[in-house]
Amino acid sequence: MAFIEGSRYIPLYGRDSTVVEVKDFEMDIYPVSNSQYLEFVKKFPKWQKSKVIRLFADKSYLANWETDFKLKDSEKSNSPITYVSWFAAKAYCECQGKRLPTVDEWEYVAMADQTTKDARVKETYNQQILAWYEATRSNENNIGQTPKNVWGVYDLHGLVWEWTLDFNSVLISGESRKDTDKDNNLFCGSASVNTTDLMNYAAFMRYAIRGSLKAKYSMKNLGFRCVKDIKIESKEESK
Repeated sequence: MAFIEGSRYIPLYGRDSTVVEVKDFEMDIYPVSNSQYLEFVKKFPKWQKSKVIRLFADKSYLANWETDFKLKDSEKSNSPITYVSWFAAKAYCECQGKRLPTVDEWEYVAMADQTTKDARVKETYNQQILAWYEATRSNENNIGQTPKNVWGVYDLHGLVWEWTLDFNSVLISGESRKDTDKDNNLFCGSASVNTTDLMNYAAFMRYAIRGSLKAKYSMKNLGFRCVKDIKIESKEESK
């Protein structure tokens, strides 16, 4: 995991953005892979493809797996796990003694490039992200092929979208979107119509997607990674 030094920053929620504070925490350097998730379902059978309760995962859950313990031939063990619901991602992290990142934590780390903690004003940074949004089948790539950012974290951009703990707390509503054809309908840019500059566009794309999700959704471009709180030792513990 990478240590993330907290700070105060302004998320790109739009014109009504306010400063938020992020405390120190640790974040997984890589998103969770297919092979790691396979070990998880072996230990916890209730999250296997054939046994998961539909209340916690829709019918697309692990759609790219052939059986409970075998990927389809087209899939790679070191590609990011996708087709997992929020419930499943949350359970995985908790079983590791971790948790899903909050939206503010994820955005805080994701606004960094290779040299700068807040690279959002850089044209090249935004161009790279938008180019990925136009790319196809990036979810099939191996983990760790994109450059690591200044925190030492890989693949926040360029591979898959990622679940956050409070994904449904975002300010953009998905009420107008239909449940059918989720993979196509959720990845539109209509939520960015109120942005004031190009820098906001990529962020509004993410908030539009999050606002459209339901916790049981499982999609081909949606994975996750875990974070961990920094334990602050008490005076008695430090003696």
